[in-house]
Amino acid sequence: MARPALIRRGLVLEYLTVGWNVIEGLIAILAGVASGSIALIAFGIDSIVETISGVVLIWRLRTEERGELDEEGIERVERRAELLVGVSFMILAAYVAFESIRTLVTAEAPDASPIGIVLTAVSIGVMLWLAKAKLRVGQALGSRALIADSHQTRACWYLSAVTLAGLALNALLGWWWADPVAALVIVVLLVREGWEALSGEEDEH
Repeated sequence: MARPALIRRGLVLEYLTVGWNVIEGLIAILAGVASGSIALIAFGIDSIVETISGVVLIWRLRTEERGELDEEGIERVERRAELLVGVSFMILAAYVAFESIRTLVTAEAPDASPIGIVLTAVSIGVMLWLAKAKLRVGQALGSRALIADSHQTRACWYLSAVTLAGLALNALLGWWWADPVAALVIVVLLVREGWEALSGEEDEH
């Protein structure tokens, strides 16, 4: 596929990412607040971070599409976008870690959240497809920022599965602690992905 076509495809994927995550984030945060689920709130905030990441990548791809920068300029934009993705991961990880530990210490048991269970189950399929599609386009373009963003989308897939597990265990077995523990697992994933973006590692797994 020619480079202009790849850029257009990347833009379509990022627009889809932004649209889905705005809806997903709002629903997850509202459902998380209503049920007292820190894992669901963290999942929702991650969706907002994913939205910001998508906007950054749209900026990066449109900059190249319009031909406003030479190759060196594109490289600068690329690295700046990659750093923003990494910083967003670390900020989210710090917040989730604090709230998870606080919930475990205070033993705040969340209510069951059927809406959260359905939302995270659907998200598993959507995020997996988006992550694979963005990784392919990022590799074809040689774009570290787009590859890093695909990793963030893949992390959102992991988050969907972990959040779903925590919500299901709480709803079915009454294991309230499964929710904050799931959130702490999310923290580990976020820190790993954030470090890869900040250090410029092109992990292709």
